[in-house]
Amino acid sequence: MAKLEYTLKNDIMFKMLFVQHQDLLKNLVSTLLNIPLESIQRFEVTNSEIPPDALGEKFCRLDINMTVDKQRIALEIQVEREEAFPERLLYYWAREYSATLPSGYDYKALPRTVVISIIDFNQFKGNDFFHSEFRPLEITRRELLSDKMSLHFFELKKLPESELDISNKLLLWLSLFKANTEEEIAQIKALKEPVMEQAINAYEKITVDPQFRELERIRHYARLNEATALNAAREEEREKWQGVVTAKDVEWQGMIADKDAKIADKDAENEKLRLQIAELQAQIGKN
Repeated sequence: MAKLEYTLKNDIMFKMLFVQHQDLLKNLVSTLLNIPLESIQRFEVTNSEIPPDALGEKFCRLDINMTVDKQRIALEIQVEREEAFPERLLYYWAREYSATLPSGYDYKALPRTVVISIIDFNQFKGNDFFHSEFRPLEITRRELLSDKMSLHFFELKKLPESELDISNKLLLWLSLFKANTEEEIAQIKALKEPVMEQAINAYEKITVDPQFRELERIRHYARLNEATALNAAREEEREKWQGVVTAKDVEWQGMIADKDAKIADKDAENEKLRLQIAELQAQIGKN
Protein backbone atom coordinates (compact mmCIF):
# COMPACT_ATOMS: atom_id res chain seq x y z
CA MET A 1 0.00 0.00 0.00
CA ALA A 2 1.30 3.45 -0.96
CA LYS A 3 2.08 5.51 2.11
CA LEU A 4 0.85 9.09 2.30
CA GLU A 5 3.55 11.75 2.17
CA TYR A 6 1.53 13.78 4.68
CA THR A 7 -1.31 12.66 6.92
CA LEU A 8 -3.93 14.55 8.89
CA LYS A 9 -1.78 13.82 11.96
CA ASN A 10 0.71 16.36 10.64
CA ASP A 11 -0.02 19.36 12.87
CA ILE A 12 0.64 21.94 10.14
CA MET A 13 -1.74 20.12 7.80
CA PHE A 14 -4.23 19.76 10.65
CA LYS A 15 -4.22 23.47 11.51
CA MET A 16 -4.21 24.79 7.94
CA LEU A 17 -7.07 22.53 6.87
CA PHE A 18 -9.39 23.30 9.77
CA VAL A 19 -8.61 27.02 9.94
CA GLN A 20 -9.27 27.38 6.21
CA HIS A 21 -12.37 25.20 6.37
CA GLN A 22 -14.04 26.13 9.63
CA ASP A 23 -17.29 24.46 8.59
CA LEU A 24 -15.36 21.18 8.70
CA LEU A 25 -13.85 22.10 12.06
CA LYS A 26 -17.30 22.88 13.44
CA ASN A 27 -18.53 19.50 12.19
CA LEU A 28 -15.52 17.75 13.72
CA VAL A 29 -15.95 19.40 17.13
CA SER A 30 -19.68 18.70 17.22
CA THR A 31 -18.93 15.05 16.43
CA LEU A 32 -16.10 14.64 18.95
CA LEU A 33 -18.09 16.27 21.76
CA ASN A 34 -21.47 14.92 20.71
CA ILE A 35 -22.94 18.40 20.36
CA PRO A 36 -25.82 18.75 17.87
CA LEU A 37 -24.38 20.75 14.97
CA GLU A 38 -27.49 22.87 14.58
CA SER A 39 -27.37 23.88 18.26
CA ILE A 40 -24.03 25.72 17.91
CA GLN A 41 -24.78 29.44 17.72
CA ARG A 42 -21.30 30.91 18.09
CA PHE A 43 -18.18 29.36 16.62
CA GLU A 44 -14.88 31.25 16.46
CA VAL A 45 -11.26 30.17 16.02
CA THR A 46 -9.15 32.37 18.29
CA ASN A 47 -5.63 31.41 17.10
CA SER A 48 -5.89 31.04 13.35
CA GLU A 49 -2.33 32.12 12.47
CA ILE A 50 0.70 29.85 12.00
CA PRO A 51 3.70 32.15 12.58
CA PRO A 52 6.65 30.73 10.58
CA ASP A 53 9.03 31.94 13.31
CA ALA A 54 7.21 29.81 15.88
CA LEU A 55 7.95 26.69 13.83
CA GLY A 56 11.65 27.33 14.41
CA GLU A 57 11.21 27.17 18.16
CA LYS A 58 12.13 23.96 19.91
CA PHE A 59 9.23 21.71 20.86
CA CYS A 60 6.66 23.90 19.11
CA ARG A 61 3.18 22.36 18.89
CA LEU A 62 0.27 23.61 16.83
CA ASP A 63 -3.25 23.43 18.17
CA ILE A 64 -6.59 25.10 17.46
CA ASN A 65 -8.30 27.21 20.12
CA MET A 66 -11.98 27.96 19.74
CA THR A 67 -14.92 29.61 21.38
CA VAL A 68 -17.97 27.40 20.90
CA ASP A 69 -21.02 29.12 22.35
CA LYS A 70 -20.02 29.63 26.02
CA GLN A 71 -17.21 27.06 25.98
CA ARG A 72 -13.48 27.38 25.40
CA ILE A 73 -12.24 24.42 23.38
CA ALA A 74 -8.67 23.49 22.47
CA LEU A 75 -8.02 20.76 19.92
CA GLU A 76 -4.62 19.17 19.28
CA ILE A 77 -2.95 16.26 17.56
CA GLN A 78 -0.28 14.29 19.47
CA VAL A 79 1.75 11.67 17.60
CA GLU A 80 4.60 10.86 19.99
CA ARG A 81 4.18 9.72 23.57
CA GLU A 82 5.68 12.08 26.15
CA GLU A 83 6.70 11.15 29.67
CA ALA A 84 4.77 14.09 31.13
CA PHE A 85 1.93 14.18 28.58
CA PRO A 86 -0.95 14.21 31.15
CA GLU A 87 0.81 16.89 33.20
CA ARG A 88 1.31 19.06 30.12
CA LEU A 89 -2.38 18.80 29.27
CA LEU A 90 -3.38 19.75 32.81
CA TYR A 91 -1.11 22.78 32.58
CA TYR A 92 -2.50 23.59 29.14
CA TRP A 93 -6.07 23.34 30.44
CA ALA A 94 -5.26 25.52 33.50
CA ARG A 95 -3.69 28.18 31.28
CA GLU A 96 -6.65 28.27 28.92
CA TYR A 97 -9.16 28.30 31.79
CA SER A 98 -7.50 31.04 33.84
CA ALA A 99 -6.72 33.28 30.85
CA THR A 100 -10.40 33.92 30.21
CA LEU A 101 -11.18 35.77 33.47
CA PRO A 102 -10.87 39.55 33.08
CA SER A 103 -9.63 41.53 36.08
CA GLY A 104 -12.41 42.28 38.54
CA TYR A 105 -14.79 39.58 37.29
CA ASP A 106 -16.32 36.90 39.48
CA TYR A 107 -14.95 33.34 39.23
CA LYS A 108 -18.41 32.24 38.11
CA ALA A 109 -17.69 34.02 34.85
CA LEU A 110 -15.01 31.45 33.97
CA PRO A 111 -16.21 29.41 30.99
CA ARG A 112 -16.31 25.66 30.63
CA THR A 113 -12.91 24.77 29.17
CA VAL A 114 -12.38 21.58 27.17
CA VAL A 115 -9.12 20.12 25.85
CA ILE A 116 -9.43 17.50 23.10
CA SER A 117 -6.40 15.38 22.23
CA ILE A 118 -6.38 13.07 19.22
CA ILE A 119 -3.41 10.81 19.94
CA ASP A 120 -1.61 8.20 17.84
CA PHE A 121 -0.52 5.98 20.75
CA ASN A 122 -2.11 4.09 23.62
CA GLN A 123 -2.16 6.32 26.66
CA PHE A 124 -4.44 4.19 28.85
CA LYS A 125 -3.46 0.53 29.09
CA GLY A 126 -5.68 -2.44 29.91
CA ASN A 127 -8.79 -1.41 27.98
CA ASP A 128 -10.09 -1.08 24.43
CA PHE A 129 -11.97 2.20 24.84
CA PHE A 130 -10.71 4.62 22.20
CA HIS A 131 -12.48 7.59 23.84
CA SER A 132 -11.83 8.70 27.42
CA GLU A 133 -13.14 11.80 29.19
CA PHE A 134 -11.80 13.10 32.50
CA ARG A 135 -13.55 15.50 34.87
CA PRO A 136 -12.93 16.33 38.56
CA LEU A 137 -14.92 13.73 40.52
CA GLU A 138 -15.07 12.69 44.18
CA ILE A 139 -13.48 9.25 43.99
CA THR A 140 -15.91 7.36 46.25
CA ARG A 141 -19.28 8.94 45.50
CA ARG A 142 -18.38 9.82 41.89
CA GLU A 143 -19.79 13.28 42.58
CA LEU A 144 -18.88 15.94 40.03
CA LEU A 145 -17.05 18.90 41.54
CA SER A 146 -17.52 21.14 38.49
CA ASP A 147 -18.46 20.69 34.84
CA LYS A 148 -16.05 23.44 33.80
CA MET A 149 -13.13 21.04 33.34
CA SER A 150 -13.12 18.34 30.68
CA LEU A 151 -10.22 16.48 29.05
CA HIS A 152 -11.00 14.22 26.09
CA PHE A 153 -8.62 11.65 24.61
CA PHE A 154 -9.22 9.84 21.33
CA GLU A 155 -6.70 7.00 20.91
CA LEU A 156 -6.39 6.20 17.21
CA LYS A 157 -4.63 2.87 17.72
CA LYS A 158 -7.68 1.53 19.60
CA LEU A 159 -10.15 2.15 16.78
CA PRO A 160 -12.11 -1.03 15.95
CA GLU A 161 -11.10 -2.90 12.81
CA SER A 162 -14.72 -3.33 11.70
CA GLU A 163 -15.90 -2.05 8.33
CA LEU A 164 -16.63 1.66 8.27
CA ASP A 165 -20.28 2.65 8.56
CA ILE A 166 -21.41 5.85 6.89
CA SER A 167 -23.76 6.55 9.79
CA ASN A 168 -20.95 6.53 12.40
CA LYS A 169 -19.51 10.01 11.92
CA LEU A 170 -17.14 9.70 14.90
CA LEU A 171 -15.38 6.63 13.51
CA LEU A 172 -15.27 8.19 10.04
CA TRP A 173 -13.50 11.29 11.33
CA LEU A 174 -11.08 9.35 13.50
CA SER A 175 -10.35 6.86 10.69
CA LEU A 176 -9.48 9.81 8.47
CA PHE A 177 -6.97 11.00 11.07
CA LYS A 178 -5.61 7.48 11.46
CA ALA A 179 -5.15 6.89 7.71
CA ASN A 180 -1.53 6.38 6.65
CA THR A 181 -2.00 5.09 3.09
CA GLU A 182 -3.67 6.20 -0.12
CA GLU A 183 -5.84 3.06 0.00
CA GLU A 184 -7.24 3.99 3.41
CA ILE A 185 -8.12 7.48 2.16
CA ALA A 186 -9.73 5.98 -0.95
CA GLN A 187 -11.85 3.60 1.16
CA ILE A 188 -13.25 6.52 3.16
CA LYS A 189 -13.84 8.59 0.03
CA ALA A 190 -15.63 5.68 -1.64
CA LEU A 191 -18.36 5.86 1.01
CA LYS A 192 -19.57 9.09 -0.67
CA GLU A 193 -20.28 10.72 2.67
CA PRO A 194 -20.43 14.48 1.84
CA VAL A 195 -18.45 15.80 4.83
CA MET A 196 -15.71 13.19 4.40
CA GLU A 197 -15.49 13.94 0.68
CA GLN A 198 -15.17 17.65 1.46
CA ALA A 199 -12.49 16.98 4.08
CA ILE A 200 -10.47 14.73 1.76
CA ASN A 201 -10.68 17.21 -1.12
CA ALA A 202 -9.49 19.99 1.18
CA TYR A 203 -6.66 17.74 2.45
CA GLU A 204 -5.53 16.92 -1.09
CA LYS A 205 -5.42 20.60 -2.07
CA ILE A 206 -3.33 21.51 0.97
CA THR A 207 -0.75 18.78 0.26
CA VAL A 208 0.25 20.71 -2.89
CA ASP A 209 -0.19 24.19 -1.42
CA PRO A 210 3.15 26.12 -1.59
CA GLN A 211 2.47 27.74 1.79
CA PHE A 212 2.03 24.34 3.41
CA ARG A 213 5.18 23.03 1.72
CA GLU A 214 7.20 26.02 2.95
CA LEU A 215 5.89 25.74 6.52
CA GLU A 216 6.61 22.02 6.49
CA ARG A 217 10.15 22.73 5.24
CA ILE A 218 10.69 25.16 8.14
CA ARG A 219 9.30 22.64 10.60
CA HIS A 220 11.50 19.87 9.14
CA TYR A 221 14.70 21.86 9.68
CA ALA A 222 13.51 23.01 13.10
CA ARG A 223 13.10 19.37 14.10
CA LEU A 224 16.55 18.53 12.74
CA ASN A 225 18.00 21.38 14.81
CA GLU A 226 16.00 20.21 17.81
CA ALA A 227 17.33 16.66 17.43
CA THR A 228 20.88 17.99 16.99
CA ALA A 229 20.52 20.13 20.13
CA LEU A 230 19.18 17.19 22.12
CA ASN A 231 21.99 14.91 20.94
CA ALA A 232 24.57 17.58 21.76
CA ALA A 233 23.06 18.00 25.23
CA ARG A 234 23.11 14.24 25.79
CA GLU A 235 26.74 14.04 24.61
CA GLU A 236 27.71 16.94 26.87
CA GLU A 237 26.00 15.25 29.81
CA ARG A 238 27.67 11.92 28.94
CA GLU A 239 31.09 13.57 28.78
CA LYS A 240 30.42 15.36 32.07
CA TRP A 241 29.57 12.13 33.86
CA GLN A 242 32.42 10.29 32.12
CA GLY A 243 34.74 12.94 33.57
CA VAL A 244 33.21 12.46 37.01
CA VAL A 245 33.64 8.69 36.75
CA THR A 246 37.23 9.04 35.52
CA ALA A 247 38.11 11.47 38.34
CA LYS A 248 36.51 9.15 40.89
CA ASP A 249 38.36 6.19 39.41
CA VAL A 250 41.68 8.05 39.72
CA GLU A 251 40.77 8.96 43.30
CA TRP A 252 39.92 5.34 44.11
CA GLN A 253 43.09 4.08 42.43
CA GLY A 254 45.11 6.53 44.56
CA MET A 255 43.31 5.36 47.70
CA ILE A 256 43.99 1.72 46.76
CA ALA A 257 47.67 2.45 46.04
CA ASP A 258 47.95 4.30 49.36
CA LYS A 259 46.30 1.39 51.15
CA ASP A 260 48.61 -1.09 49.40
CA ALA A 261 51.63 0.98 50.46
CA LYS A 262 50.44 1.02 54.07
CA ILE A 263 49.84 -2.72 53.95
CA ALA A 264 53.36 -3.23 52.51
CA ASP A 265 54.82 -1.06 55.29
CA LYS A 266 52.91 -3.05 57.89
CA ASP A 267 54.06 -6.32 56.31
CA ALA A 268 57.68 -5.10 56.41
CA GLU A 269 57.27 -4.07 60.05
CA ASN A 270 55.77 -7.46 60.90
CA GLU A 271 58.60 -9.24 59.09
CA LYS A 272 61.13 -7.19 61.05
CA LEU A 273 59.41 -8.14 64.31
CA ARG A 274 59.31 -11.78 63.23
CA LEU A 275 63.06 -11.77 62.59
CA GLN A 276 63.72 -10.11 65.97
CA ILE A 277 61.57 -12.72 67.72
CA ALA A 278 63.41 -15.51 65.88
CA GLU A 279 66.77 -14.02 66.88
CA LEU A 280 65.70 -13.81 70.55
CA GLN A 281 64.46 -17.38 70.48
CA ALA A 282 67.82 -18.48 69.03
CA GLN A 283 69.73 -16.72 71.79
CA ILE A 284 67.44 -18.25 74.46
CA GLY A 285 68.10 -21.68 72.96
CA LYS A 286 71.87 -21.20 73.24
CA ASN A 287 71.60 -20.28 76.91
